[in-house]
Amino acid sequence: MLYLASQSPRRRELLGQLDESHRTLDVDVEEIRQPGEAPEAYVSRVARDKARAGYALVAHEPGARVLGADTEVILGDEVFGKPHDAADAAAMLGRLAGREHRVVSVAWLVDAAGERSATSVSTVRFAALGHDAIAAYVATGESMGKAGAYAIQGRAAAFIEHLAGSYSGVMGLPLYETSLLLRGQ
Repeated sequence: MLYLASQSPRRRELLGQLDESHRTLDVDVEEIRQPGEAPEAYVSRVARDKARAGYALVAHEPGARVLGADTEVILGDEVFGKPHDAADAAAMLGRLAGREHRVVSVAWLVDAAGERSATSVSTVRFAALGHDAIAAYVATGESMGKAGAYAIQGRAAAFIEHLAGSYSGVMGLPLYETSLLLRGQ
């Protein structure tokens, strides 16, 4: 049985697109970047910790596999996690406006055979955004609970001038890479 160590509705939906039967696990993993930790290493560690925490719950089940994932928006060396409130969301969007940033999405698969991972790095360029556009977007509530304070699959799609990489990776689970990971490739 495949388990997804995430309560994210986006990840559940994306994993369903791979036609993978799965169940979800609720895991509590601290998402705090360590001093000196590179952004990509941080994203990978959090995804691995989620998969390991999930596997600890189901390791007794024969054939149990646990998929953990994390996605973060990175501007320079700064990781933009989920905003704390509307003001934080507006500040993040203001910093991303008119600039290019990376979205790193990492998936880890943990089972009795070991641990394997897949990484997707996408580049996203936002259009220039004025205060009113940012305020209107934040007022929708869509930015809350999203890395970088935006949802590419929602209204924020209108802000994106260019995307190079994985659309599903920016959403939260890179389907191509995850598909290879689940097939053992």
